[in-house]
Amino acid sequence: MLALAAASFTAAAQDSLVFRPGRVVPMEGAFLEQLEKRDSILIADQVEYGFTIKDVAREDILVPSDLPGQGKELVPGVEVISGWQIDTLGLPKKKKAPRKETYDLRAAFRLASFEDGDFSLPPIAVLRIKPDMTADTLIFDAQILSVRELPVDTATFEIRDIKGQIRYPLTFRETVPWIAGALVLAGLIALAVYFIKKRRKESEPEYKEPAHVTALRKLDRYRSDKFWEPEKQKQFYSGVTDALREYMEARFGVDAMEMTTSEIFSALKGEEVPKDLYDEMKVLFERADFVKFAKHTASREENAGVIPASVRFVTETYQTAIEEEAEENIKEDS
Repeated sequence: MLALAAASFTAAAQDSLVFRPGRVVPMEGAFLEQLEKRDSILIADQVEYGFTIKDVAREDILVPSDLPGQGKELVPGVEVISGWQIDTLGLPKKKKAPRKETYDLRAAFRLASFEDGDFSLPPIAVLRIKPDMTADTLIFDAQILSVRELPVDTATFEIRDIKGQIRYPLTFRETVPWIAGALVLAGLIALAVYFIKKRRKESEPEYKEPAHVTALRKLDRYRSDKFWEPEKQKQFYSGVTDALREYMEARFGVDAMEMTTSEIFSALKGEEVPKDLYDEMKVLFERADFVKFAKHTASREENAGVIPASVRFVTETYQTAIEEEAEENIKEDS
């Protein structure tokens, strides 16, 4: 095989093998092909110089002529770029295909010239050794390598300068991935900020407004006499009594929001509520029940006293709570 011939032929010669002289056979099939397809070969273009043989028997050994080393000149002005490259053509691709007795072969080496001109390449000689040790010499016709300089501007006879890189305008389609990435990044940052703020808010102790402050703020909404009109009195008395129920629940611990009027004031009897405030609030709650459930209409004098009485009840019972807390602290300290 040719793939082994170039290496094994020297070893065979060293072992003093004697080949019977054969014939000198002129051959066709020499070629000179450009690696880059152009109309002409330019300076420094690489070409392949080689031959093809058809119907080579499997038992034959083919030994091509020796080449100068890589970078050496084959002929003046033409350098060898790489040595022989051998390809076997027409072999069956399937492993189970029937074995062929002959095959086609292609062999070539690479050349390049750094000068312009026409160069006569030497003919290619190949030693063909048959199984009976007969050695035929196959001679392939020589080729002409024509190398041309780079084309010049015929108007100025100057070599054209290298053009700069072409800059194409940026299209919207090219910017879409960057815009999408920026939006995703902004969304992730916003999400991270949201969770950080939420976590800080959860970790901060929640401020709870004192019960008397909440009650006084809600009662203050009903100071206007616009609520005294008969059609608005139900809203007025409901808002005031609800504010007072919430305060009683927080201050005295009674479930005032779920109790009736009688139940509330029965529970307050056990608390330290001044009698005048107790009686005043009981009257107010009973009047509110009549307004809400019996369609009673209160007088202007009765309506005018609702908010002052409610505020007085909250402030005085709150002050009582402060005094009780102060007395407890004094007892603990003593």
